[in-house]
Amino acid sequence: MVSPRRRAHIERVTTLLDTWATEMSLSASESAAWHDAGRWHDALRDAGEEELRPWVGPQASLPIHAQHGPAAAARLAAEGEQRAEVLDAIRWHTLGSGSWSRVGHALYLADFLEPGRSFATEERAALRARVPHEFTACLRRVVQWRLESSLRDGKPLFPQTIALWNAVR
Repeated sequence: MVSPRRRAHIERVTTLLDTWATEMSLSASESAAWHDAGRWHDALRDAGEEELRPWVGPQASLPIHAQHGPAAAARLAAEGEQRAEVLDAIRWHTLGSGSWSRVGHALYLADFLEPGRSFATEERAALRARVPHEFTACLRRVVQWRLESSLRDGKPLFPQTIALWNAVR
């Protein structure tokens, strides 16, 4: 359930994850996990609330913009996906998670840094280039950036995002 615009975003995220995985010489299994998390993270992003509701479960109290990750993870699990780190990365890619493995961290980075986004293009490009060599520092910067943006815009901070910050600071 993705629009052509969303499909292009997914392709950019997946390409970025594949590039980083190659540059970081990841194992085949970790590279595949990164690729699959990117490919599936926004599979239900364009779905309506009525389409998401059966899949969201305990995350139904989240704002609608954050429900597509939990819904996609639940649907993938129902269809046989068993890699917990892939499901967790997809489930929380919008908000973050303090209990993520590197798959979740990489997806969070790629979703924010992918080159199709039109804000802070130079700073984001510089971070994209640094990820393979300074993964943790780049993650810390992106989490900080997103927290500062939420605070500046008067948006709520979610427990999952705060837990991610506490895990990477």
